[in-house]
Amino acid sequence: MPFTAHPIGYPRLIVAAPASGQGKTTVVTGLLGALRRRGTAVAPGKVGPDYIDPGYHRLAAGRPARNLDPVLVGEERVAALFRHGATGADLAIVEGVMGLFDGRIGPGGEIAFGSTAHVAQLLHAPVLLVVDATGQSHSLAALLHGFRSYRPEIRVSGVILNRVGSQRHEQVLRDAAEHAGLPVLGVIPRTDDLAVPSRHLGLVTAAEHGDEATRAVDRMADIVARSVDLDAVVRLAGSAPELPGPVWDPRDEVEPQANPVVAVAGGRAFTFAYAEHVELLEAAGAEVAVLDPLRDERLPERTAGLVLPGGFPEQHVAELSANSALCKEITALASRGAPIHAECGGLLYLAEELDGHPLCGVLKARAEMAPRLTLGYRDAVSAADSVLFAAGARVRGHEFHRTVLAPEQGLQPAWHWRGDGGGHRAEGYVEGGVHASYLHTHPAGQPGAVERFVARCA
Repeated sequence: MPFTAHPIGYPRLIVAAPASGQGKTTVVTGLLGALRRRGTAVAPGKVGPDYIDPGYHRLAAGRPARNLDPVLVGEERVAALFRHGATGADLAIVEGVMGLFDGRIGPGGEIAFGSTAHVAQLLHAPVLLVVDATGQSHSLAALLHGFRSYRPEIRVSGVILNRVGSQRHEQVLRDAAEHAGLPVLGVIPRTDDLAVPSRHLGLVTAAEHGDEATRAVDRMADIVARSVDLDAVVRLAGSAPELPGPVWDPRDEVEPQANPVVAVAGGRAFTFAYAEHVELLEAAGAEVAVLDPLRDERLPERTAGLVLPGGFPEQHVAELSANSALCKEITALASRGAPIHAECGGLLYLAEELDGHPLCGVLKARAEMAPRLTLGYRDAVSAADSVLFAAGARVRGHEFHRTVLAPEQGLQPAWHWRGDGGGHRAEGYVEGGVHASYLHTHPAGQPGAVERFVARCA
C-alpha cells in the first residue's frame, strides 16, 4: 500500500482511563483548547468509531479529529492516518475509548484488538490516565499500580485526577499516586459547570449544540488551564520516540475519475462522517458539494451522486419531513439510478417514514425508535454488486443506532453477517444505484469503495 513518506517525530500522547465515564472527553477537549490558546498547534485524535467526541475536539483544536480504529481501517493504517492528521501540528493528543484495555473480545492475556492500549502500541505513545476520584482515596494507589504493571509495554506515564472533592481529598490522592510511582499532572475539582447534554447515543453533537458547544469547550479549556500542568503535558508528549514512516495520502489510495458533483449531507442532522471520506471523494475526482437537508430545498446543481452519512435524523424528523421539496428531489435522483450511499441515519432518511413522519420514501420501509441500543462491530460480506462493493467483498463495519427498520432488509440486502447468537443475518438495501444500511464503514479502510462510487457517478 503506497504512502507518502514523512520524517517528523510527532510529539504525542494518549489520554486513557480505567473505564468509561471518567472524564476523558472533558480533559482532552480542555487540553486541546488550553494549549491552542497558548499558541500551540494541536492535532486531535480519537480511538474507535466515535463520531461525537471528535466534534468537540475539532472545536477546541481548530482542525479535524482523526479516528484511529484498527478494526475498521486495519492496524497497518493507524500510524499513517495519525501522521496525516498530525502533520503541521506541534503535538497530538488522542482520546482513548472505554477503559485502557477494553476492545474486541479475544483470547485472554492479549491486548484487546482495537483497544486504546492497542493504539498506544501502534503509535509508541505515552499514556496519560484520567481517573474519576469520586468515592476513593488510598485505593487509588492499587488502581494506578495495576494499570502500570498489567502490561508494562504500555507506558502509563502520568495521571490527571478528576472530580476531586477538597484540598484534603487531593492530598490523600497525591500521596496514593506517589506510592504507585505515577506523577500527578493535574487535579480537576468536582464541578457541575462542565456538563454537556447527552441522550440515547451519547453527548449531543457539537453541531447541534451550536453556540452552547463553543461555550462548553471554552469552559473546559478554562478549568484545564487552571487545574493541569500544561508544561508537564507538553513534556510528556515530547517524550514519545520518533515515529518515522509513511503518511496516509488519499491521492495514493484512489485513481481520479471524471469530476462528477457528489452531494454530501451535513448540518445538524447528519454529523456522523469521517474527514477522510470527503478527502477520498475529492482525490477520486469528485466535486463535493455540502448539502443541509434541514435547510436546502434543492440538490446542488449537476448532482450526480449523493452521500447520506449517519447522524440524528430522529431528533430533527419533523423538520426533515417538512422539507418535502428536497425529499422529492432525492426520490427523483434515486429513480434515475444515480448512486446513493446511505449509512444509518441516511438509511432512515430514505425510508417512507420515521416515527410517523413522512420522509423520502426511496425505500419501502418504516422506521421507529427502539427500546434498546444496537451497538458493535460486524464482519460483513457484501450480498450483491452495488455502487460501492462487488458481491462477496468482506468488510468490517460498526452498528450504532437506537431505531429499527421494518423490513430490515430489501429484496436484495446489502450485507450478510453472523449475529450475536451465531445465526445468519441479512441487512440493508441494494436497489438500483442505492446502497443503504445501518452499517458504518470507514472510507480509509475501504478506499476502493469510494473510487467505485465516484466512477459510477461519472
